[in-house]
Amino acid sequence: MERRAVCVLLWISCLLRCGVSHNDFFTSIGQMTDLLFTEKDLVTSLKDYISAEESKLEQVKQWAEKLDSLTLTATKDPEGFLGHPVNAFKLMKRLNTEWGDLENLVLKDMSERFISNLTIQRQHFPNEEDQTGAAKALLRLQDTYQLDTHSISTGNLPGVDLGGLPFMNSMTAEDCLELGKIAYSESDYYHTELWMVQALRQLDEGEESEVDTANVLDYLSYSVYQQGELEKALEYTRRLLQLDAGHQRANGNLKYFEFQLAKRMEAQADEGGKGKDSAERGKRETKSKTVENDFLPEKRKYERLCRGDGLKMTPRRQSRMFCRYFDNNRHPRYLIGPVKQEDEWDRPNIVRFHDIISDGEIAKVKQLAKPRLRRATVHNPETGELTTAHYRVSKSAWLIEHEHPVVDRINQRIEDLTGLEIGTAEDLQVANYGVGGQYEPHYDFGRKDEPDAFEELGTGNRIATWLFYMSDVAAGGATVFTEVGAAVRPMKGTAVFWYNLFPSGEGDYSTRHAACPVLVGNKWVSNKWIHERGQEFRRRCSLQEMDRQSPVLPHLLHHLL
Repeated sequence: MERRAVCVLLWISCLLRCGVSHNDFFTSIGQMTDLLFTEKDLVTSLKDYISAEESKLEQVKQWAEKLDSLTLTATKDPEGFLGHPVNAFKLMKRLNTEWGDLENLVLKDMSERFISNLTIQRQHFPNEEDQTGAAKALLRLQDTYQLDTHSISTGNLPGVDLGGLPFMNSMTAEDCLELGKIAYSESDYYHTELWMVQALRQLDEGEESEVDTANVLDYLSYSVYQQGELEKALEYTRRLLQLDAGHQRANGNLKYFEFQLAKRMEAQADEGGKGKDSAERGKRETKSKTVENDFLPEKRKYERLCRGDGLKMTPRRQSRMFCRYFDNNRHPRYLIGPVKQEDEWDRPNIVRFHDIISDGEIAKVKQLAKPRLRRATVHNPETGELTTAHYRVSKSAWLIEHEHPVVDRINQRIEDLTGLEIGTAEDLQVANYGVGGQYEPHYDFGRKDEPDAFEELGTGNRIATWLFYMSDVAAGGATVFTEVGAAVRPMKGTAVFWYNLFPSGEGDYSTRHAACPVLVGNKWVSNKWIHERGQEFRRRCSLQEMDRQSPVLPHLLHHLL
């Protein structure tokens, strides 16, 4: 029985490792939810298999107990027992027939149904790329939101209520080791150290685990050595050898580290301490190399905005920001029921429309889009082709005009409220972000260095962007404008709107924006890119003209919206 159980486990392991389909699951939380139901179905199937095995074992147990009692009695007086013809007959019957039946029962494969179900479901399993993508997302979130490993490991993240099932959010030492190994495979020794230290800490605190502490120390010593920290590397290596004195690599490293350290100390003595300063500087430079490569000026600004450290408007500028009831110059559809509009930023002019899409409309849009979600792509200016990119982690789908009354209603609403012709606009794009989903700083409009960006559409450049927020996000996920320091938070049922081009047709470079990584939650958005063609006889209004279109309410009123 034990051998059969081992075979089943090996078969499961093979299935898990050999799945051939790949759907970039980690790039869409919405599609990842399907995996939970797949796993739930597999657990049900596994429990059925366990029940079947337990039932079989119970039958074998009952048979053994019955025969144990019988043979105990029979062997006390074998001749007297077999002197009874019924006993003699039943012995022949048991050995000729019933033991054969028992053999068949023991050999019966109870796992067939479970394995069959697992084989069917495995085509929907994520693969190694998904696991690596999710791991890199955790590292990205750690850097962007300046989270320590302990907070991530315990699941204590902003926007998370630990009153529910905290054990589901926590990471084991094995999880921490795996995350560190993925960072190590990318030569990211900075994060390797962080997560190996966390794994070691949890093991030292007594966590029950099959993780080999010596293995953690092996990774740890090398990662700190690569960052120039010889003393730490030596300390971890010595601790490793206390656990495994015969560790070949550690013994070699010990001699090498001791030699390098002695060489450094000799250099420091020769240079009167200058060597120490140089070594310390080299250590800091090496350790932060990974971070410095990523933290270019815009990157730092982007991540600061994502954390909520944006530019604060002066009181004078703030006083010119308003909320209003907006009917777009007494548009017939909104004359009696104007919409709520709030100024989010002045330069560029970014406005938010409140209660502009209903829960029912959101549900229908998501329902239409979900089966079509595919990994989001970006335009490659060198090849002119669309391609996936590490800096855009989401899936998107396009809803075409007239495919559903809700889509038509939404398109008409955008046209009514912007005053722009949407006949030449792109289809409604629906996006769902994945684990740590983001879209790093970019422009929506085509720049002069990419004149053919929208040539195939034949509708000119993107004059404006309309963006619906179709979900609240517990933490992260803001839309930030890196050139001006503005940050717009997702708010379900609202939409933001801005112009990408000046009236002259020149691109407004202050509209460079990004979607911050989603820290906790599920972010759904949909957007409409409106193009130049068809707008020849339409003119955008200034903020002052817009204010005169409907009664202006004090900015404080936005708290009531």
